[in-house]
Amino acid sequence: MQVRIDDPTNPAVAPLLAEHVADQHGNTPPGFAFALGAEGLSAADVTFFSVWDGETLAGMGALKQLDATSGEVKSMRSTAAARGRGAGHAALAQIIATARARGYARLYLETGTTPAYDAALALYRRAGFVPCAPFGDYAASPHNQFFMLILEEN
Repeated sequence: MQVRIDDPTNPAVAPLLAEHVADQHGNTPPGFAFALGAEGLSAADVTFFSVWDGETLAGMGALKQLDATSGEVKSMRSTAAARGRGAGHAALAQIIATARARGYARLYLETGTTPAYDAALALYRRAGFVPCAPFGDYAASPHNQFFMLILEEN
């Protein structure tokens, strides 16, 4: 799997992004899904990555800068054909490596609580993410859970 910085408006990525946003809104009650669309993922504080298996899109993910020392994992998604084949791991590994290269001390993520998120949760936990309090502008709710990965000790 090859991971590269990409443009979330890339026509090759657009269907997977649309699927991701629709799925997030379908698996989370209104007002509790925070998936970014192409416009949000094109912001200056977001780095968008696509994952490729040869010439075939396998997944995507993004890193949003929260402040000078922390970032947030956003929009992790693998194509149906790539699930269980390392695309999510490749995207997350690149996001973590980029966060470390930027000198971030912590990396955060917010995700849902329904069984639809179980595979993603397993990936995050294997990478060392642990539960944490809500961060940024998020508020605690029964529909969201929050995780943090410490990248460097202060």
